[in-house]
Formats: sequence, structure tokens, C-alpha cells
Amino acid sequence: MDWRSLMLLALFAWAWEARAAAPDPVASVMWDYYHQRLLSGEAFVFDDRIRLEVPPFAEDARQVPIQIDASAYRGKVKRILAWAELNPIPRILDFTPGAELEPSLAIRIRVEQATPIRAAVLTDDGVWHIGSARVEAAGGGCTAPSVVRAEAGWEERLGQVLGKRFVRGEDSRLRLQVSHPMDNGLVGGIPEFYIEEAELRDAEGQVLGRIELFPAVSENPTLTFDLRGDQQAEVWLRDNNGNEFQAAF
Repeated sequence: MDWRSLMLLALFAWAWEARAAAPDPVASVMWDYYHQRLLSGEAFVFDDRIRLEVPPFAEDARQVPIQIDASAYRGKVKRILAWAELNPIPRILDFTPGAELEPSLAIRIRVEQATPIRAAVLTDDGVWHIGSARVEAAGGGCTAPSVVRAEAGWEERLGQVLGKRFVRGEDSRLRLQVSHPMDNGLVGGIPEFYIEEAELRDAEGQVLGRIELFPAVSENPTLTFDLRGDQQAEVWLRDNNGNEFQAAF
């Protein structure tokens, strides 16, 4: 290797370190902890091309919408993680989109207090691209009593999936809601009971994408996926008690 190649490599390494060393856009004291705990200390860069949209203030801390869009890295995304850094149960989701899914999704979560929200996108070069946002909140969304359990007959509606597929040019968007209390174990006398796994499949049963959910997700969870093409799709879900649910769109 000649000196020019060595110089180029050194410049590349310097530029990469400079990007990774950029200041945290939400100045969270918890970043180093989660970088080690959830990302195993792997290479990362704070990246404003990862669009993470949250409301500036959570009017209902039990139902806070977040939207993650990593389409700037279309075709390169291997995995998407999301978490709320100051929640008692921080992890939100672990999403593996297949080739027929856009690397984007929307969901509703609980927040216990004002908190930074992160979306970490792993690309095929082994680097985590971090989208960051902050939501303000009066608090208490994680420890509030369940609204679902207060409704008569909720057990009969358990696992009912409502949703629709919307055509968007040559592609389509799938929005769905699942009837489930998503108990997080933080309310006295009620153990964890939540949907922990979901798969989006095509008409032949091939998996288009997988998502692992955590108890930070709101009760009666909503999910939005963007599909490439106008194809049939079905969703399969399983909760931590072994109940399985399925619906086609």
C-alpha cells in the first residue's frame, strides 16, 4: 500500500471519528449507558437523516405517537431499535425489515416523564445511525391504571385486529390496531401481559418483516408499515402468554 492510500485511509478514519464524536443533539446523560447496554458499544453516528418524529408535548402520556423513517438508507437497513431513555422500561421495539418493506414505521408508546427518544438504525456497513428527539410530558403514563381493563368485555375482544391498507402510488401503507392491554407489570397486582412478537407476511406466508415489542408500547397498540408494491399482506402476533392472533389485509 503506497503513502497516498495510507493518507486516504487516515483521512477517512479522522472524518469518521469526527462524525461519531459530534455532540448529542438532545444532550442526554444516559447516552453512554444505552450505547453500551443496547448497542454493545459498537460504531455509531448521530444522524439527522434518521427522521424521528414525536410530539413536542405528550398530551396523553399513555398514548404518545412516534414515527421512525430511515428511508435515506433504503436497501441498506438491517435492524432498527427504539427506546425511551428515562422510562422505567426503556425498550420500545426491535424491527427487522425485509426487502419488501420500507425501513420506516409508526407506533404509540407510554412515557413516564419527559425523556429523550432514540431510533438506532443498523446499516449493512455495521454502523448504527442514531436519530434523536425529546418529548416533554407531565408524566405517569407507565404507571397509570389500564383503560382497557376498565372496559366491559375486553377479554372477548383480546387480539382483535382492525386495520386497512392504503394505496400510495405504486406502494401501500398498512395501519393496524390490536386490542390488547399491554400490561407492563408496573401497576400493582397485574403481571406483564403484552404482545412481544409480530410478523408481517405476504399471501404465500413469506415473512416481509419481524418486530419485537416491549411493554413500553401503549395498550391497544397501533402499528404502521410501508410496503413496496400493492400486494396482499397479513399480520401474525403472539403475546407473552402464548396467545396468537392473525389478520389479513
